Amino acid sequence: MLKKRIIICLDVKDGRTTKGVKFQNNIDIGDPVDMAAEYYSQGVDELVFYDIMASARGRGPILDLISRVASKIFIPFCVGGGIGTLDDIRSTILAGAEKVSLNSQAVKHPELISEGARIFGNQCIVLGMDVRRDPSKPSGFGTTINGGRVDTGLDALDWAKRGVELGAGEIVLNSMDADGTRNGYDIELTKLIADNVPVPVIASGGGGKVEHLEKVLTQGNADAALIASMVHSGEYTVGSIKTELDKSGVPVRL
Repeated sequence: MLKKRIIICLDVKDGRTTKGVKFQNNIDIGDPVDMAAEYYSQGVDELVFYDIMASARGRGPILDLISRVASKIFIPFCVGGGIGTLDDIRSTILAGAEKVSLNSQAVKHPELISEGARIFGNQCIVLGMDVRRDPSKPSGFGTTINGGRVDTGLDALDWAKRGVELGAGEIVLNSMDADGTRNGYDIELTKLIADNVPVPVIASGGGGKVEHLEKVLTQGNADAALIASMVHSGEYTVGSIKTELDKSGVPVRL
């Protein structure tokens, strides 16, 4: 049986790790380089680094910071935020990332997914999705961009399928309704997308207890769970999470 992955997300703003609730009221919680090194030592499977202001400010990725983080960790490392051209993808990978997450720019320029996958390989291209419940959409879920500030009008399930058809090798699926609340992942949303695309789906938004991860990895059919608040707060370590999941019968890398 394939092992389920535990992935930690570092949201970065102005060079510092930050955390908010539903993308608002962000507070500074530390240095991303130091935090990456600590989580690597704890045994996290992958690390995701999001520059949460890059797209809104219309600038590219912070290559120096990406390079410094990459020098401290020897696990898959995904970077998102401000990646709007093939040159941005190339420079981010050269700075040390294994994958790039395309979110706002993928909606605005879908050819970035297909061209990126053709040149760098599907495994390098991750489709990031910020999704909200929307009863007006056929699936019941709509897609937003620019940190949740802009409604794209796209149905979430349609966009997930389209992104994979274009060449995305993985989806990071973030529930805007659950983001930062620590009340649990959106199981309905995660299962909907995971059951309808042939690539790994990473559940994001709402992880607060190990039971939440267990539920989304089993009932939600997610291939991985992305966490932030529950480890940033110091309440859990990667090791304690994996030990509890293992006891519950969820296959993880110990």
